This record gives sequence, C-alpha cells and structure tokens, in this order.
Amino acid sequence: MAEPAALEAFCAFFNKLDNTCTEKLYEVYTENIIFSDPLHHIEGREALARYFSTMYENVEQCHFTYHTRQLQGQQAFVTWTMTFIHPRLAGGQAVKVEGCSALTFAADGRVERHRDYFDAGAMLYEHLPLMGSAIRWLKKRLA
Repeated sequence: MAEPAALEAFCAFFNKLDNTCTEKLYEVYTENIIFSDPLHHIEGREALARYFSTMYENVEQCHFTYHTRQLQGQQAFVTWTMTFIHPRLAGGQAVKVEGCSALTFAADGRVERHRDYFDAGAMLYEHLPLMGSAIRWLKKRLA
C-alpha cells in the first residue's frame, strides 16, 4: 500500500519543476517509469529526464494548485490546475490548464506509472499565433 507521504512528495516535486528538476527524478520515479499525457508516451527515467529538461528549458514559471487527492492501495488520482508562463505562448502571459494525474506507486513509494489527462489545445495549441484563433473559433462553434 502506498503511503500518503509518497503522494505528498509527488505533489511537492511538481511544484518545484524548473530546468533543474531532472536532478530529483530518482526520488519520485522508478527506473522503469511509464509516463504518458495527450502529447507523449515515455518509458524509462532517462527518457523522462530528457522530456522534462526540454519541456522546462524555456518555462519561466510553473505552479500547480491541487484540488482532489485520492489514494487507494497503490493507485492515486490527483486533480490540479497548472499555471505556467512561457515566452512563446499567450504573449508571455500566464496560461492555466486544468487536468488530472493517475498514478501507480511501486512498493518503495516511488511512481512507476504516471498518466496525465488535460486539454492539449488549452495548454498549447490555443496559444500559438495562427493555430490558436482557429482552434478557439472551432471550440465556440462546437459549443
């Protein structure tokens, strides 16, 4: 059974994400971590380190507000709002994205499976100069 402290450590780790975050991945993730989100599927801690390093090299700020945390056995579910600033998205203004993470913990308390669910359009595509206006228009038409 995973401990609540393991879930708290996971949440704390994500609120310290920056371009040096890969130094602490071994504390949170197992060597054979399987990570996926709407944009990527990554296997292995080294590949995840490269992904985080690339993703956060230009992020100026990133913070998570956690809403719901549920832990049962080795499984956890966390809902969150991520607020980040990237100079090439939304004119450098803060972008907020709501999402959730489904986690599976190993016996040692580290995460062995991590799946994020969020709207990729709200995170990325809607904030790109040409594509953003088309996606926002399409969302309004479908609503």
